[in-house]
Amino acid sequence: MRRFAILFVPLALALAAGPATAQVLKATLLHPADDARLERSRAERAYLGHPTGPAEDGAKMALEEGQFELEAVGAKVVLDSKPAATLEAARAAALAAEKAGAAVLLADLPADWQLAITDAVKIPVLNLSEPADRLRAQDCRARLFHLIPSERMRSDALAQTLVSRKWSNVLLLIGPSPADQQRAATVQASMKRYGLKVAGSKPFKMSADPRERDLANPLLLTAGAQYDAVWVVDSDGEFARTLPYRTVLPRPVVGDAGLVAVAWHAQFERFGAPQVSRRFMKATKRPMTAHDWSAWMAGKALVGAAVAAPKGPAAAWAQAIAKTPVDGSKGVGMTFRPWDGQLRQTLLLTDGQGVISQAPIEGLLHPTNVLDTLGADAPEKLCKQAR
Repeated sequence: MRRFAILFVPLALALAAGPATAQVLKATLLHPADDARLERSRAERAYLGHPTGPAEDGAKMALEEGQFELEAVGAKVVLDSKPAATLEAARAAALAAEKAGAAVLLADLPADWQLAITDAVKIPVLNLSEPADRLRAQDCRARLFHLIPSERMRSDALAQTLVSRKWSNVLLLIGPSPADQQRAATVQASMKRYGLKVAGSKPFKMSADPRERDLANPLLLTAGAQYDAVWVVDSDGEFARTLPYRTVLPRPVVGDAGLVAVAWHAQFERFGAPQVSRRFMKATKRPMTAHDWSAWMAGKALVGAAVAAPKGPAAAWAQAIAKTPVDGSKGVGMTFRPWDGQLRQTLLLTDGQGVISQAPIEGLLHPTNVLDTLGADAPEKLCKQAR
C-alpha cells in the first residue's frame, strides 16, 4: 500500500498544479462546406476507403479520451471547426485561425486547398483525408503532415499481398477520371516494385449512353486474357462495387472493391481496436472508417504534443507533433517520416466484412523500419523540402 501511494504522489502533485500552469493548445479543423463526399445517398453506400461522416467526430473523440493525460500535466487542447466553400475561403480561414492563436491546423480538404493553406501559414498542418502522392513528393511541404495513408502505401500493401499469395499476373481495369489515371500509374509502380506482371490493361466507363454500355460490362472487360487477379482503379467506386463475382475467370478482385487496403476497419479485432471502434460507434451511431481513424489520430497527436510540451510555445508543440510516437491501436508505434511527413503505419486488407490480413506482410525485410516498405522510402528522395 505504501508503494502504491508513493507512485501516485507525482501524479497528484501534477493534478493539483494543473489549473495554475494550464496552457491551451488551440487547433482549427478546416473542411469543405456542403461536402459532396458526405451526400446522403453516397454515404449510405459506404464505399470502402471513402468517408461516411465528418472528420470532427474522430478528432473530438481523441480529445475526450486524452483529458486525463492533459489534466495531469496542466495542459488543454481546444479544437475549433471551420467550413470553407472555396480554396480562397480555406486560405482566409487558415490565416484567421493562425491570427486568433491556433498552433495547428487540421485539414480535411482537397490537395490544392491543403497546399494553399500550408503556404499561407507558419504552423503545422495535419492532412486528414487527402491520399494524393504528390503531397508527399513534388508538392511536399515541410510543415505538412499526413495521417491518412498515401495512394502509394495502399497500392504497395495490395501488391505485397498479391505477391504473398502468388497471384502474380494482374489484369488492370482503369476508370476515365484524371484521378483514376494518376492512381493507375501508382498501381503500376507498386506492381513493378514487387515484381507483379500486367496481364492486360483496359479502360472502363460508366455511362447512360446505350452506345457505351459495353465499356462497363464486366464480362467483356475481363475476357480474352489470363490473369490471377483483377485490380480495379475506380476513384468514384460505383463500377468497382459491381465487379466481384462477375469476371469471366473465377479470380479475386482487388483495388477499389473486393480486397481493399485501408487505414482502418471497424471489424479489426486486435490491439485494442474493438474498444476504439465501439467507442466511436457509441458516440456517432456509425462505424469507424479510415477517415475517422485519421482524424482520431490527429486528435491524439494534439494530445501528445500538449502532454510533451505542456507550457508550449507553438514551436515546441510543432516539434512534439513531428517527433512524438502515437498509438493507433494497430500494434506498432507510429511516427511521421522525416523525409515526407507521412505517418508510418500498418494497413488493413479487408473485403468489407472483416479484416483478411495486414501489411507489411509477415517476413518482409527492410534495413531500418519495415513500415517503410509501404509508400515512398527515404532513398527515393521524392520530397525536396528540408524538415
